Amino acid sequence: MPELARLFLHDILALITILNPVAAASIMVSLIDPADQDYVKRTARTASLTLLAASLVTLAGGGLIFQLFGINVLSIKVIGGVVLLMLALSMINGRVASTRHSSAENQEAQEKDDISIIPLAIPILFGPGMIATLIVLNNHSVGTVQKLILYAAVVVSTVGVFLTLRYAVNINRFLGETGTRILTRLMGLVVGAIAAQFLVEGVKGLWEAAA
Repeated sequence: MPELARLFLHDILALITILNPVAAASIMVSLIDPADQDYVKRTARTASLTLLAASLVTLAGGGLIFQLFGINVLSIKVIGGVVLLMLALSMINGRVASTRHSSAENQEAQEKDDISIIPLAIPILFGPGMIATLIVLNNHSVGTVQKLILYAAVVVSTVGVFLTLRYAVNINRFLGETGTRILTRLMGLVVGAIAAQFLVEGVKGLWEAAA
């Protein structure tokens, strides 16, 4: 497989597993009236557009913000790895991580007329783990071509999220609670592997820099 194609698939896999749109779809269905298909469609569209905008802004300026505080990418890898590890452990146990969506936020969402931006897009889809992953992937992308591949992966991942949310009712009915948990656990293994990679690279880089 050509190197650029492999990189494209790697970025998409990393983003999709961390976004975990199936779990997000399950949460969305629990917070809205699934019978109102027009509202489901509007919610999916708004949440996906918010996710895309937040991701592009992070890619464009996220690294600069950390640089202003004197934080290098190695430190982001370490803390991002910790956040992703917490997320992975929750996914493997079939739970939604508190870093993604807490019970208090769930209670507040029940009282909202529109959940598409908060809490669905932020922080359920676009949370600390997604921010750290985007910054690290952006740092790993060398040259214009690799940067464009990452941006394309973000767009493709967002389309995948939209389709999952748009047909959330059908997907939930097909997978059921057991199927959703099994898929979430499988994604948790991938997220855990990414977390381990971030941690090892970050700690190794900081150790070598301090030596």
